[in-house]
Amino acid sequence: MKLHCVMLGPLLLLLLAGCGSTLETSAIDLRTFIGCAVREFTFLAKKPGCKGLRVTTDACWGRCETWERPVLEPPYIESHHRVCTYNETKMMTVKLPKCDPDVDPFYTYPVAIRCDCDICSTTTTECETA
Repeated sequence: MKLHCVMLGPLLLLLLAGCGSTLETSAIDLRTFIGCAVREFTFLAKKPGCKGLRVTTDACWGRCETWERPVLEPPYIESHHRVCTYNETKMMTVKLPKCDPDVDPFYTYPVAIRCDCDICSTTTTECETA
């Protein structure tokens, strides 16, 4: 019985040491990250007739794989372009400060729940074509 305890003690320590290293957060190099993620973002919410309000929310951020290659048939190019875009959102509303009496003080904005690399949709994203 004592031999089991002697053997289990070091084994338990090794397991705990291994778990501790896996629980540590690994640093992600944002300059080389390829993918799409939810990330905290601060912006100035404003509209005519109100003072601005700094709002911190979650937004989509990242770089997605994209490529083009020539082909022999029209349109002579095969392309794969994806952007980091909202997959799921919820709407939040804040009250802007010091609004004129005739101005609605409420400002509504999206909060990212889930983001993915996908085809650019103008309903949720500003898509640049030039």
